[in-house]
Amino acid sequence: MAGIWRDFAVAALTAFRRRDARATADERRRAVERLAEETIRREQRGGGPSDPAAGRPADSAKRADPPE
Repeated sequence: MAGIWRDFAVAALTAFRRRDARATADERRRAVERLAEETIRREQRGGGPSDPAAGRPADSAKRADPPE
């Protein structure tokens, strides 16, 4: 009898985990879609990237500009 309850508990926990994983994947997909739409709108407006360091190579974006 204990085996039946153990199997039931395992099945219930597995079902909850799958639902949580599915919700996380859906939330991630929606976030990527929002980011893509925002980027497209910004490009269509003609606005550049909001990060001033975005136009520089990755290694120079980490360093501060030398004093002039």
